[in-house]
Amino acid sequence: MIPTITAFEASPDRGQGLARDMRVRWALEEAGQPYEVRLVSFKAMKEPAHRARHPFGQIPTYEEGDLVLFESGAIVFHIAQRHAGLLPDEPNARARAITWMFAALNTVEPPILELQTAKFAEGDKPWAGERLQLIKDRIRHRLGELAVRLGDAEWLDGAFSAGDLMMVHALQRLKPSGVLDEFPSLAAYVARGMARPAYQRAFAAQLAVFTGQSATG
Repeated sequence: MIPTITAFEASPDRGQGLARDMRVRWALEEAGQPYEVRLVSFKAMKEPAHRARHPFGQIPTYEEGDLVLFESGAIVFHIAQRHAGLLPDEPNARARAITWMFAALNTVEPPILELQTAKFAEGDKPWAGERLQLIKDRIRHRLGELAVRLGDAEWLDGAFSAGDLMMVHALQRLKPSGVLDEFPSLAAYVARGMARPAYQRAFAAQLAVFTGQSATG
């Protein structure tokens, strides 16, 4: 059965690949699995039909038969468990890859998201400059630790895994801030992830939504 995922009808990132359906698209492409997309408007996201799939009225969601999932990390984990290509077969390596998935979501991404929120929702406050600097310092601390662990390796733990997929996508959100460029090894790591053919296919699919809206808007 071909799964259906939901995505923004009009993504706030204007097709830059930052919306969280990108993670799911990428995982499905890495696994070589076809999928369908249901586009939802901001209004529809808050209506009962969508909240039945996602109680918080967000995207993405994943539907496959009677199974309905929300939260990008949970969806990618499900895909990785069901299909080859995203988690190692060896039990210990598999456990480490899953650990990196959680690290991306729980340790690395939160301050990055806080930076975005502070910039766009609080940027006009008199204390915004000081707060932004504090958040950036916290991000730099995390990136420094991550860079040490990555070292000169290509991926976080042997071959590319779902852990790298989640980490690369979390780090992508830093590109506009310039902070990622302060860590050349991590910038190169993100570039390697984005150069993967599966990423390129997922990015093109997400971008097509924006360009299609632009052409008709």
